[in-house]
Amino acid sequence: MPFEELKPLLRPNGSKIVLLVMDGLGGLPIEPNGPTELEFAATPNMDRLAAEGTLGQTIPIRPGITPGSGPAHLALFGYDPLHHPVGRGVLSALGVGLEVRPGDVAARGNFCTMDSEGKITDRRAGRIPSEESAPLVEKLAQIKIPGVEIEVRQVKEYRFVVVMRGEGLSPDLADTDPQVTGVPPLPVKPTKDTPAARRTAELFNQWIAEARKLLADQPKANCVTLRGFATDPELPKFDESYGLKAACVAVYPMYKGVARLVGMDIISFEGENPEDEFAAVAEHWDEYDFFFVHIKKTDSKGEDGDFAGKAHIIETVDAALPHLLALKPDVLMITGDHSTPARLRSHSWHPVPFLLWAPASARPDSQTRFGETACAQGGLGTFQAHDAMPLALAHALRLEKFGA
Repeated sequence: MPFEELKPLLRPNGSKIVLLVMDGLGGLPIEPNGPTELEFAATPNMDRLAAEGTLGQTIPIRPGITPGSGPAHLALFGYDPLHHPVGRGVLSALGVGLEVRPGDVAARGNFCTMDSEGKITDRRAGRIPSEESAPLVEKLAQIKIPGVEIEVRQVKEYRFVVVMRGEGLSPDLADTDPQVTGVPPLPVKPTKDTPAARRTAELFNQWIAEARKLLADQPKANCVTLRGFATDPELPKFDESYGLKAACVAVYPMYKGVARLVGMDIISFEGENPEDEFAAVAEHWDEYDFFFVHIKKTDSKGEDGDFAGKAHIIETVDAALPHLLALKPDVLMITGDHSTPARLRSHSWHPVPFLLWAPASARPDSQTRFGETACAQGGLGTFQAHDAMPLALAHALRLEKFGA
């Protein structure tokens, strides 16, 4: 629903909404007629909520379209990704506190491993830990290109972010990651034939050439790839759109970035486990109306092809869930931003399981377990992810009726 049409219906009250996102939650069976990762996991708490609440499944973008994490999260926040496109570079930059102004160009960077023939052998440089990548990022931060200002900052592990500032820059650039090994990195190429795009492509190619020189002696991270070139999309802000004071609790910087992009506050906390995140929510419970809580490792295990590992992460979230339920949220939504089946080792287009628990207003369906099969038969049906926020507002009794 467009924000301007929703605004007249907003009705402030003291209700609390929690959106719990297990990244890449949706999955597939490893064997025909077998369980998905979510169905294989032991989730007594989520199953109880499923029996008391209502299930459904979301389409992050459109049927058949595989989403990236940025647009998939924006969809859950109520922003139609096709009408509000955002590049991953901006999300990564904001996630680590780098400012991206209109006209700046940000890109997400990966360290990678290249052989003597100039071909990529590992797109993630062996997933080098953050302590190994930090001094390499410091080297990259020293690169100077005439005519522009460049900031480079570490994100996490093998990832970093680059922001280029100057006059006449364009984000209309293609990624340099070929998405496969055994081939060279791609050059930065303009996706639109404009002087600004051609100039910006050349500037980034100069930067990459200097980066390769600095990294040439590294055993693993001896090259870089850049993805998600973007500038500030100037999105409508969350509080103005929904009348909610919102906060983000996340471990990974990119998801802090997507939350900051729409105006959420970022809560700092120690630890990386679900119980640490839920404790951070509890500590700030009285300060906010809406909490976005992000769990990353479900997606990581899916991309690694680790079916049992992904199921285990889901179980750790379920085991910690009583800490969140003790806060008595008025509305709790449990879902993923997209599907990442371990069987495919990648994001996929499959619908995403969705659980709505709202004790005062939910209409329970006949489902008693939280899983893909049950969600496909749930009372909410299949719906666009960007409709989740109006649904949450309604169950939080924060919307007036439409019309006389």
